Amino acid sequence: MLLFFTNPYPDELLYSAIARYHFYIGNIDCKDTLEELFGSRSVVPSVEIGSHFSMLAEKLGAHYSIENLLANHTIYPYYAIFLSKERQLEILKDVSEDGQGLYPRLGMVAGSICRKEGLYYCTECANQDNEKYGEPYIHREHQLQGINYCPHHELSLRKYSTTTNSRIEYIRFELKQMNLSTVYEADPFKEISIHLSKQAYKLLKVPLHQITREEVKLKYRKLLRVKDLVTVSNRIRQNDSYQMFQYSFPEGFLELYESGLDIDDEYNWLKVITRNMKRHVHPFRHLLMLYFLELDVEDFISLNADEGPFGSGPFPCLNRAASHFNKLVISSVEVTRDYNTNAPIGTFSCSCGFIYARKGRDQTTEDRLRIGRVKQFGQVWQEKLEQLSNERLSIRAIARELGVDSKTAKRYLSKDVEISKREVTDNQELLAQYKQDIVKLVREFPQLSHTGIRSKCEKQYIYLYRHDKDWLIDILPSKQKKHEPSTIVDWSKRDQEYSVRIRKLYKELLELEKPVRITKSIIGNILGILANLESHLDKLPKTEMLILEITESVQQFQIRRCCKVIDNMLLQGKQVLLWKVQRIAAVKSHHFHEIKPYLESYLQQKQDVKNNEQTTS
Repeated sequence: MLLFFTNPYPDELLYSAIARYHFYIGNIDCKDTLEELFGSRSVVPSVEIGSHFSMLAEKLGAHYSIENLLANHTIYPYYAIFLSKERQLEILKDVSEDGQGLYPRLGMVAGSICRKEGLYYCTECANQDNEKYGEPYIHREHQLQGINYCPHHELSLRKYSTTTNSRIEYIRFELKQMNLSTVYEADPFKEISIHLSKQAYKLLKVPLHQITREEVKLKYRKLLRVKDLVTVSNRIRQNDSYQMFQYSFPEGFLELYESGLDIDDEYNWLKVITRNMKRHVHPFRHLLMLYFLELDVEDFISLNADEGPFGSGPFPCLNRAASHFNKLVISSVEVTRDYNTNAPIGTFSCSCGFIYARKGRDQTTEDRLRIGRVKQFGQVWQEKLEQLSNERLSIRAIARELGVDSKTAKRYLSKDVEISKREVTDNQELLAQYKQDIVKLVREFPQLSHTGIRSKCEKQYIYLYRHDKDWLIDILPSKQKKHEPSTIVDWSKRDQEYSVRIRKLYKELLELEKPVRITKSIIGNILGILANLESHLDKLPKTEMLILEITESVQQFQIRRCCKVIDNMLLQGKQVLLWKVQRIAAVKSHHFHEIKPYLESYLQQKQDVKNNEQTTS
């Protein structure tokens, strides 16, 4: 154990503390310092993290541990939460020993961006450190890749002028070697860069290994679901995500920070970050993702992981006739998609035979107690209905007791609806029956493709796909190579049909209470014609002109959204304040600044019309 060591200052890199120790101890040869601290003369100093922490912690004494040094005096926490649990444990072992696999595991070799050569400092931090401690030191938050501003003083970082050509020499900051000028170059991206530097510093303060990459992905999915960028089957709407992400940043910013996106690249980093891939994504790009999702690092850490549009089970049975009414007895939910709106639909089936559904997403605990529609009342409910009827209660009283309207109670009492005593069919029997249906169809029509079989037995196909996918894939014929269709498509007729349908849909989209951006993909998905709009639009001239006419850029959509807010305020007789319009329409400040002149003009026109009407009357 060492008798003397210069304890690291707050957020000081371990490298910097060792450089100071070497200076104060008076060693001439750095190898002597390495031997004193690490028990080896061949250790290579590392600025960002380091190695041989096991020996170092032992030499420094009980106040230090591997985890303490790693968490407080290296840049490792910048990367930690975006690593898998397995990778986190491997890195702990790496820094304890020789550290040979450390930087490849972090992705700092192949996956690095905005690499920094040399050491960086903030002039204000250097001055304050000199006043408080008698010397400046190397702050870890100033060495992070992609970060060019001090998170504390919002000043541009400067590169330290002194370098070394030796692999084993330590550099110690000296005030006389620093540029302390207060003159800085103009930076068009200063505001967003400062924001990212503050978020990066918060990453350094997250307790070591509090969360893992797997949890991060589920948190992302929850936030993307709020933006309607996740399908019912938990797939990310990549094209829409790409467009929304691109417009969240000033032009040229992503390219400057080596984070530009190619939508055609299946492995662009935005797709990788939202998919269950083992590829590494740099933490700076995770900060860009959080900026797009409009969430602070601290709030992101405390956010619950995604559990689907209806949360995780168990769920309450809402059968008023059952003794377990409102109790959490339904273990799971079956999620399907509304074909008109793409909204998720949850179906909840209880052992008492009561089956209900609602359209989601669930956003509050009260939503869990809501029934959209009852699919099946079940035997327990039916028996309670008959019991209440035998007690000679009125139809209204019975309906009130069972939580239905009087027409429903009357209809079921009159036996117009026949209810089987065994409404919930055994899953194995159902699987067996559906398998027989598919096998029979495959034998009768061996030439049918997967799509053809699904169209003829859609219910059976979907059920088997969800409950026994392996069997279904095995029994289906192997996919055939696509051939050109033998029938000639009347593109002129199809063009006319599409243009009529799109005009109708356009009016409906404009009337939505919650506006959605009108894009080719939105139109194509809703009408089920996206493939033709993407591949054959050149054969549909009327449709193409209409698409160009009605689709919106992000800025046009922001303007329409804000105008709708203004219209609602005027309709309600409220004073229109543009800052309130921005908040309600959820438009970021740098975007709102661009559209503000148009909104001011629009508001003035509305007010002039209103004044003219009042004068005329």
